[in-house]
Amino acid sequence: MKKIATALSALVIALISTTLSAQDKYPLRPVTLIVPQAPGGANDAIARVLAQKLSDQTGQSFVVENRVGAGGNVGTALASKAKPDGYTLLVTADSAQVINPALYAKTGFDPVKDFEPVAPLAKAGYVLVANPSFAGNTMAEFISLAKMQPGKYAIASAGNGTLNHLIAEMLQKAADIKLQHIPYKGAAAAATDVVSGQVPLSVQSMPSSIAFIKSGKLKVLGVVNEKRVAALPDAPTIGETVKGFGATPWYGMFAPTGTPKALTQYLQNEIGKALDDPDVRARLATLGCEPFKGTSEQLAVIVKDDLVRWAKIVKESGAQVD
Repeated sequence: MKKIATALSALVIALISTTLSAQDKYPLRPVTLIVPQAPGGANDAIARVLAQKLSDQTGQSFVVENRVGAGGNVGTALASKAKPDGYTLLVTADSAQVINPALYAKTGFDPVKDFEPVAPLAKAGYVLVANPSFAGNTMAEFISLAKMQPGKYAIASAGNGTLNHLIAEMLQKAADIKLQHIPYKGAAAAATDVVSGQVPLSVQSMPSSIAFIKSGKLKVLGVVNEKRVAALPDAPTIGETVKGFGATPWYGMFAPTGTPKALTQYLQNEIGKALDDPDVRARLATLGCEPFKGTSEQLAVIVKDDLVRWAKIVKESGAQVD
C-alpha cells in the first residue's frame, strides 16, 4: 500500500508540474480576442492597440476577431462557450456585458457565471455629434429644436441595443425630447452617414469620431461622460445642460469560466505592463481613450455593481430594443 501511495503521490506531482510548465509557457500558439462589436468602434480600436502590444510582449500573436450581432450578444455568447484554455478571450464593452442583460429577454450568456474577469482595459469618451449643417451648435440649442418638432430629427446608432442606442434613449428621457432612431451595422457606418448628411445626429465613441471631429466633418454638441474628456477639453458635457445625465463607458477582457487562474493572472500582468507603456497610452489618448488599469477582482466588482446600476437606468429610461 505504501508503494502504491508513493507512486500516486509521484504521479500527482508530475501532473501538477506538467500543468504548471504548460501554463508557464503560455501562449504557445495565437490567441483569439473576440470583439463582439463591428470594426471602427471604440472596443475594436482598443482591442487592436492591446493586441499589438501583447503580441510584442509575449512573442505570440493576439488576433482580433469581430463577431457582431444582437448588440454584442452573438460574439459574447460565442466567447462564453469557448474552451477555457486561454486561447479564446473576450474583449468587450460594458454595454454588451452589463447593459444587454437588462435590454434582452435572452442574451445567450450569463455575464457573471459564464466568465472569468481578466482585467479592465480602458475608458472611452462618448459624444453627441451632428453634421456641420445642423442648425444647433450647443446642447441647449439642440434640445430647443427637438422640442419644437418632436420626432423630426433622426439619430444614427451602431445598431439596436448598442451603447450608442441606449445613450440616445437615455438622453431623450432625460431631456424630454423625441428623436427618430436609425440603427446601422456598426459605429463606423453610422458616423459616415452623419458626415455625408444622410442623418443629422449620432452618439459616437471618440475612437469612431475623433478624426471627423478634428477635420471639421462632425461637430460636437455635448460629451456623454460625467467629466469633460482630455481629447476635447473645451467641449462641455451633456450633464452641464441636462442635470444628472452622464455615463463613462469602460472596456475589459474576460475569459470563459474554468480558465485556470494562472493564465488569467498572467494575462492581467501582461495587460498591466501594456497599459503602462508610453506608446500604448499615447495611442489610446489619440483615440480619445484613457487606460483603465486594474485587477480581475476589481473588474468582477464593477460588473456586479454595474449590472444593478444599468438595470435601473434601463428601466427608468424606458429603452427597448426595436
